[in-house]
Parts: sequence; C-alpha cells; structure tokens
Amino acid sequence: MNRENGTKVLVRNRKDRLVAGVCAGAADYFGIDVTLIRVIVAVVSVLTGGAGILAYLAAWVIIPEEGEKSPAAEHITSQNQDAWSG
Repeated sequence: MNRENGTKVLVRNRKDRLVAGVCAGAADYFGIDVTLIRVIVAVVSVLTGGAGILAYLAAWVIIPEEGEKSPAAEHITSQNQDAWSG
C-alpha cells in the first residue's frame, strides 16, 4: 500500500500489473486480491457492453502511476500547452 503523510493513495501499481496497473492499484488501495478486481472489471465489461473497458481506460489516464505525483493526462496537457506557447 502506498502511503503519503499517513493517508492511502490510489496509484497504478508497477509490480503486479498486466496492462496498466489499474486493477493492481485498486486491489492494493482496498486491501483485496487483485484477481477479484480483475474478475469484477471483466464481468462489468461484459454485462455493460464495454462500459467497463471505457472506465478502465479512463482510470488509466486519471490515476497516477506509482512514484509519480500527477496523472498521465496532466503530463499530456502540459506538453500540449508548451507546444502551443512556443
């Protein structure tokens, strides 16, 4: 579990990842088995016709990777602003 200043922080896990570490990070945050999270994501994806996959992709962009302070989306937007500003 990743802790900063005594509080739990949701991050994408580098160690137990299969794709992006979203499920591993959520399992670490909630203190449950990563396989259970992966099964839940798979079942939700099937039952909702793919909405679970979209939620996973959104979490991939929003949740920062372990060891980073900001999510990937913030890095992308800051690079685009630098490119536009000259």
